[in-house]
Amino acid sequence: MNRCTVVLMTTALALASLCATAQQPPATTLKPPAKTMAGAPANAQGPLPSEATFNEFLKHMFGWNQNLTWKVVEIKPSEAAGLSEAVVIFNTPQGQQATRIHVTADQKHAFTGDLVPFGADPFAEDRELLKGANGPSAGPKDAVITIVEFGDLECPACKAAQPNITKLMQEEPKVRLVFQNFPLAQIHKWALPGAKYVECVGQANNDAVWKFIAAVYDHQTEVNEQNVDQMLKGYVKDAGGDPDAVAACVAKPETAKRVADSLALGEKLNLTSTPTFFINGRRLTGFSSNIPYDTVKSMVDFEIAHAGK
Repeated sequence: MNRCTVVLMTTALALASLCATAQQPPATTLKPPAKTMAGAPANAQGPLPSEATFNEFLKHMFGWNQNLTWKVVEIKPSEAAGLSEAVVIFNTPQGQQATRIHVTADQKHAFTGDLVPFGADPFAEDRELLKGANGPSAGPKDAVITIVEFGDLECPACKAAQPNITKLMQEEPKVRLVFQNFPLAQIHKWALPGAKYVECVGQANNDAVWKFIAAVYDHQTEVNEQNVDQMLKGYVKDAGGDPDAVAACVAKPETAKRVADSLALGEKLNLTSTPTFFINGRRLTGFSSNIPYDTVKSMVDFEIAHAGK
């Protein structure tokens, strides 16, 4: 994807607004948090910035750009002590971008981006959490490394990432891939039933579920909130599954619970967007857009070479 980046600098701030081309979807799609925390409660170092303060700040930074709008969807204490964190959706006519803005305790400085884990094994904590990933899998169960993909069948960026992840799995026979449902139901109207179908097809036939996922991505723009069951049952049949049995499974409460458990796992990992990949615990977003395939393959080769060391 070609991108134009608007970068405005203060002493400790670099905020970027991404302009996606019409030919490619945005790299990520935001999952709005359940509620906004504006002004209270306080973090360990003092009160949180208010939503009004954030909006005034953003107006001063970006008000000159008439093609850019934003919405502050969450303000909360950061994982890092003494910092506040806001999630802001920036919108342009071409696409949407979620950005995290961190603010220091004295509320005098801000910086953007995700916090990166630190330590001799920086991905260990996420790798431990990812042991709970139990979605459909491809590749050997005793694989040297595992890639976990958190995806949403209605997400355009997930569809865009599919050719790259398919190519990667073909070229890396020592890798196992797990697809973990993370439906962004607040903004994708049929993502939740799509996730239930993935759960049910995967339970019945692990080979068929990958054909099903590929078929849904191929016809993504043809599915809508009104025809979702009819269309997805057709893709189940095309994939070699039993549409009626899968539809019955979709209606069961335990299926909804499995999807909720998958969402909860993603929330423990502090996800806000799809697709998000974890390569042996290493978090990766933007595989469909701004991260070249060869770069991702090099990461995978590195993890394979150092597995167990």
